[in-house]
Amino acid sequence: MRKHFWAVALAGLLLTGTTTAKAWGPIGHRVVAEIAGFHLSQKARAGISAIIGNETLAMIANWPDFIKSDTTGRYKHTSPWHYLDFPGHCSRGVFDSIMAASTGENIHTMTLAMIKELKSPATSKDRKRFALSFLVHMIGDMHMPLHVGRDEDMGGNKIQVTWFDRPTNLHRVWDEHLIDFQQYSYTEYAGILQRLLAPGQLKQVQTGSFADWMWESHLVSDTIYDQIKPGDKLSYRYNFLFADTLNDQLLKGGVRLAKVLNEVFK
Repeated sequence: MRKHFWAVALAGLLLTGTTTAKAWGPIGHRVVAEIAGFHLSQKARAGISAIIGNETLAMIANWPDFIKSDTTGRYKHTSPWHYLDFPGHCSRGVFDSIMAASTGENIHTMTLAMIKELKSPATSKDRKRFALSFLVHMIGDMHMPLHVGRDEDMGGNKIQVTWFDRPTNLHRVWDEHLIDFQQYSYTEYAGILQRLLAPGQLKQVQTGSFADWMWESHLVSDTIYDQIKPGDKLSYRYNFLFADTLNDQLLKGGVRLAKVLNEVFK
C-alpha cells in the first residue's frame, strides 16, 4: 500500500487544482500536523513511527485530499468524510440533534471509526496508515469553519468572489488563498503559531469533545457568512478581518490533534 500511497499522492499534487471542497489546502493541513508533532507523548511518537516509519504527520496529512484525483473510484466513498453541514445560526440544541441524527459516514462518525481502527490490535499496518492519515486530516477539517458550514452553498463553494481580482469562491479563499497570503512555509507557520500558545493554555484548548470543537468551528462559519456576499472583492481588508481567526483555528486544530493521538497511543 505504501507504494500506492505515494503514487496517488504525487498524482494529487499534479491534479489538485481540479478538485473542490478541500479543507485548508496542502499548507494548512501540514501546519496542523506539524503543530501536533510539537505536543506528542513519547508513546504516541513510538506508535506513529511504527506505522509510518521516518515520515512525519505533515507528510501524510494531505493524502485524503490527494486521493480525490484517483479516477478509478477506489476512494470515492470517502468524500463525505470531510464535512458535516448545519443550518446557519442554529442553536446548540439543533446542532446536537443533527449530530445525533447523522449516523452515516461523515467527518464525526469516521473520525471515531479511524480511532477505533488505530486502537485495534487486529488492524493491519496498511490499514492503520490509512486510518492515521485520515484521522490527521479530519481533525484539521473540523477546524476549517466551512467544513461545518451550510449545505445550500456546499460550504461556500457556490459563493463566487474574487481574491485580489482573481475569480474564486469563498471556500477556496479559506482553504488556500488566505493561508497562502501569509507567505510562510508550513514549518515556519507552525513554529510561529506555536509561539502564540500562552503558558498553561494547552490544556484549556484541548478540553471538550469532537462535537464541542465542531460547534466552535460552526460559530466561526456564521461569522464568515455574515461578512460576505456573492461578488465581493476580497483582498487586504479581508486578511485584516480574519487572519487572527485563521491562526486560531489552525493552532487549535494542531494541539487538539496531539491530544487525540496521545490518547490513541497511550
